[in-house]
Amino acid sequence: MRRSAGGVSVITAGIGEDRTGATVTTAISFSVEPETMLVSINLSSSTWPAIRRYGHFCVNVLSNEQQAVADRFAGRGGTKGPARYLGSSWSRLVTGAGVLDDALASVDCEVEEVIERHSHALIFGAVRAVRLRDGAALAYGNGRYGTLNAL
Repeated sequence: MRRSAGGVSVITAGIGEDRTGATVTTAISFSVEPETMLVSINLSSSTWPAIRRYGHFCVNVLSNEQQAVADRFAGRGGTKGPARYLGSSWSRLVTGAGVLDDALASVDCEVEEVIERHSHALIFGAVRAVRLRDGAALAYGNGRYGTLNAL
């Protein structure tokens, strides 16, 4: 699957000094009725306990200008927890999860169901709010970043 390119998102969870997040290419729209997102998070990541504790997450779809944000939330350079939020402007919508102000899309979700399998949790989130803006999406595939131009 490394050969398959995907859009890059940052999944955020937690509040204040107990916030963290992860970079993923596994955030998808699961259904329109009702509006539901699906994310896959490694059970050993720092993001999983925050999602369980707070019952929320936000999918922040990154633009082609946000590779540094993707790297920070991927833990490159050893950045952890709330330090991953430094250098970007953040707000909240409904659930309290971090919303990246200049993301292409931010989908604020309340955890609806969790399925744990092997090393990961599949987390279904009921969409509570959405924020959108125009731009080209950041993509990741075969170990490197690229751009998905707006269609």
